[in-house]
Amino acid sequence: MAQFFDQLEPEHIAFIERQAIFFVATATDGAHPNLSPKGYDTLQVLAPNRIAYVDWPGSGNQTATHVGEHGRVTLMFCSFEGKPMILRLYGRGRVHRHGSPEFESLAPELGEKVGPHTRQLIDVELQRVQTSCGYAVPLFDYRGQRETLQKYYDKKHGETDWEQYLDEHTRPQPPIVR
Repeated sequence: MAQFFDQLEPEHIAFIERQAIFFVATATDGAHPNLSPKGYDTLQVLAPNRIAYVDWPGSGNQTATHVGEHGRVTLMFCSFEGKPMILRLYGRGRVHRHGSPEFESLAPELGEKVGPHTRQLIDVELQRVQTSCGYAVPLFDYRGQRETLQKYYDKKHGETDWEQYLDEHTRPQPPIVR
C-alpha cells in the first residue's frame, strides 16, 4: 500500500543514503518521457524537502531540457537488497549550469560530489514523497560502480577545452517527439 508524505522522514533519508542507483524521470509536452539511471555518489539530501544531485555529461541533456521547460521531475529509489521498498520523490527542479552563480552557491553544499566532470547541478524542491512496497523488485548483489564514464571524461579533459565542451553539452536538446 502506498503512503504519501509532505517531506522526507529520517528513515527515507537513511534509505536514500544506502542506495547505489536512483532513477530520474522527466517529461515535456509533446515529447517522449525521459528516464535516466544515475550512479556514482552524486545525490545529497539538503533538507527534508530539498535534494540536489551532480549531473555528468552523457548521451544527451533531456533531463535538463525538460526540467528547464516545466520544472517537473520525479526521482525513484528501490531496494535491490534487504527489506523491499520503492521511494518516489516528486518535485520542481532547477538546473544550475557549470559556472553559473547558482552553481557556485550550491556546489559547496554538495562537497566532493562536485568534481571536474560536473556538467550541471539539478536542484529539486520536493512537493510529495511516496513509499510503496517494492515486493516485485528483484534482489541483486551490488558489485560496484562502473568506471567507464569516469575514465572517458578523464581522457576527454586532456583532449579538449573543457569549458567549451561543457557549453556545447549543456544546451537544451530538441525533444524526441512522439
